[in-house]
Amino acid sequence: MKTFSIIAVCMTNLLIGLRYVWLIRRDKISPALAMWVFFTIAVVGSLLTYLSEGDYGLMDNILNSADLLLCGGVALAIALWGDRSSRFNRFDLGCLGGVIAILVVWAATRQHAMAHLAIQLILVIAYFPVIKRLWRADRNTESFTMWIGLMLAPMFSLLSSKGDLATIYAVRAIISTALLLVLMIRVELRIRKTT
Repeated sequence: MKTFSIIAVCMTNLLIGLRYVWLIRRDKISPALAMWVFFTIAVVGSLLTYLSEGDYGLMDNILNSADLLLCGGVALAIALWGDRSSRFNRFDLGCLGGVIAILVVWAATRQHAMAHLAIQLILVIAYFPVIKRLWRADRNTESFTMWIGLMLAPMFSLLSSKGDLATIYAVRAIISTALLLVLMIRVELRIRKTT
């Protein structure tokens, strides 16, 4: 089951990443740069605190490890090819200030488990820009296929995760992506209602 979990998470994230970059490059979607930059920063911190908490390796929290490549790649693609609406705005900069504050507290305390939990808060904060965009949007700027995949990967990872921190990471990802999917459905229903 562990081998299946690791392969499923890696393949899901690889396919999501390649498809996301292709959609961005083709101007089919315009995800928020701020969210993906936050994801990248938080995923690095989350993985470091997880590895520091116990005798764990990269495969013990495969979702966190695979997310590092996915988030970094998508953030880079948005920075290179994203449209104007995907750039940082005042709201995004406020969220970035919150992220920095949490990282400063972690650096001062060096308590890995608490830092990991705080970083999960960073990962929740990272969704704020896209939540704000979707709440006000008159069109869906995200891909259902990608976000469904981003919800399946953490479900697969639960089959091989070791330790409470890896489980918390996966459950947080499932809940967060489910919320975005609900908001995307809301946008689609609003569009259908007005046409």
